[in-house]
Amino acid sequence: MYAILDIETTGGQFNEEGITEIAIYKFDGHEIVDQFISLVNPEIPIQPFVVKLTGINNAMLRSAPKFFEVAKRIIEMTNDCVLVAHNASFDYRILRTEFRRLGYEFNVKTLCTVELSKKLLPEQTSHSLGKLVRALGIPMADRHRASGDAMATVKLFKMLLDKDLNKEIVKEHIKFEIQKGIAPKLIDIVERLPSKTGIYYIHREDGSLIFIGKSKNIKKRVNQHFTGITKSAKKIQNEVFTVTYEETGSELIAQLKEYQEIKINRPIYNRMSPKSNFSWAIYTEKDDNGYLNLKLQKSDGRKKEVKSYTSMQEGKDALYRITSQYQLCQKLTGLYETKTHCFQNTNISECDGACIGKITAEEYNLRVQIFIEKNLFENKTLVIVDKGRTISERSAILVENGVYKGYAFYDLNYQINTIAVLRNIIIPMQSNRDTQNSIQSYLRKDKAIKIVNF
Repeated sequence: MYAILDIETTGGQFNEEGITEIAIYKFDGHEIVDQFISLVNPEIPIQPFVVKLTGINNAMLRSAPKFFEVAKRIIEMTNDCVLVAHNASFDYRILRTEFRRLGYEFNVKTLCTVELSKKLLPEQTSHSLGKLVRALGIPMADRHRASGDAMATVKLFKMLLDKDLNKEIVKEHIKFEIQKGIAPKLIDIVERLPSKTGIYYIHREDGSLIFIGKSKNIKKRVNQHFTGITKSAKKIQNEVFTVTYEETGSELIAQLKEYQEIKINRPIYNRMSPKSNFSWAIYTEKDDNGYLNLKLQKSDGRKKEVKSYTSMQEGKDALYRITSQYQLCQKLTGLYETKTHCFQNTNISECDGACIGKITAEEYNLRVQIFIEKNLFENKTLVIVDKGRTISERSAILVENGVYKGYAFYDLNYQINTIAVLRNIIIPMQSNRDTQNSIQSYLRKDKAIKIVNF
């Protein structure tokens, strides 16, 4: 559990500042589960520049509770939590000073989102909270007020958790839980998991990952691991300490994320998927009359392919889908050249697509290229907009010049209308034939909310 904090102070000399406002959001890594927001009477005047910056003045604080009156609530909110703040050393120092004045030693583990952002977002020119949230498309209200800054820090921290593909933050938090003596049983682990789409991570007691999986129902899938009778299931049951998870909303993101994070973390009970051997490919070439033909043959690295496949049959099936479903009448050459496969050879008298001999080679070839670009996103730049983790969120998958770049989540209140903004918040991912085929398959199933072409 994390306690995400922001404090506003009176300003003044070092260690003589007083708290004027405090906001704490208790965050379980996925959502806010509790909150505390309050003005605080510092019993000393506020510096004029602070009044101008925050809008909080001395008159507003006369009837506010003094620190000793909110101290117990602060302890309740931060107990057994990691304290998270933007420039955590400042907020932690102020809290410790106030508690020390009451004769209480306040000690908690801290995480600083400034330091995390420098590590996980090194491309950003500034790591101040205001500039970061603008660059990352994070909605922000009440800047320089405790509640607004703390909420922005919650959203930033959530994004940093997504960016941390090595799971260093989560692993350290598990070690912290072990120190506190939290050791949930299998049934307790399952009860805490959501019945939603996403990725789950099974950890040992030292925080190390032993298995990564994806599911449309995380709780149901993990329960299958814990009730399974196979040798691998028994090993997982004996070694599991806890299970963490990330909701994705989108099935496609879950699939792409699982693939990459298994490669990065290499959990011992995940079988590494054998590298796909794309030994067959479809190519385009013109016949003697200038018409483009689709040709299925053994992969040739010297030629530009339309699409590659792991078997000849898979390629044949794809050719059939292209010519029948999309009504592109093609003469298929190479290994699949025995007969012309087009609507002219069927009982259909009219051609609604592109028919050899019915339209010019130029018009025919243009329709073929449009089909390839529309359905296989070759050299296309597009964004696949899909479900988010909540109803107020969407996910975006970026394909740039036909290459998968990564994914991001964004708030519906902040529309992503340029590639530049999306690049700032994207979680970079590796692109290869497996990811490309996963995306193309998803698009063919028409599951995405919409496709935005740039």
